Amino acid sequence: MTRDPRTELDETDSRLLAELQMNAHLTAEALGARLHLSASQAGRRRQRLEAEGYIRGYSARLDPEKIGLSVQAFVQVEMATHAPDGAKSFHSLLGTRPEIISAWTLTGEADYLLRVYCTDLPALNRLIHQVLLPHPAVARVQSQIVMDQFKPDAPLPT
Repeated sequence: MTRDPRTELDETDSRLLAELQMNAHLTAEALGARLHLSASQAGRRRQRLEAEGYIRGYSARLDPEKIGLSVQAFVQVEMATHAPDGAKSFHSLLGTRPEIISAWTLTGEADYLLRVYCTDLPALNRLIHQVLLPHPAVARVQSQIVMDQFKPDAPLPT
């Protein structure tokens, strides 16, 4: 039987995770105040959630445009073959490309969905035509350029 890890989280753990997703810089004192716990209780809960893998790490959210990434796109990739060697080679290729910030395998017509940030349209064009399409396992690539992101990446529901 598969265990649902969320059943091991109580309401306070869920609230703590929600608070940290909004601001990972919160001190134990600030977390405690928001959760109606002592600082030491909040700190111990945070450490336990980190140790148990609920919290994978902490990172800063950067403004893409301020660092010169003006084009965001979603790229769908259809594979010509599903041979293990081709998939492994394709996964390795994706891992070498910093402009590909996330990748998913899918059901349906496309095999992969890639989220990419590029400096401009020529950079996106180079990624597609000089990197992705030449890969021997790739059959087809289709891109959708993001015109506006009206809802920013949100925290996970807890």
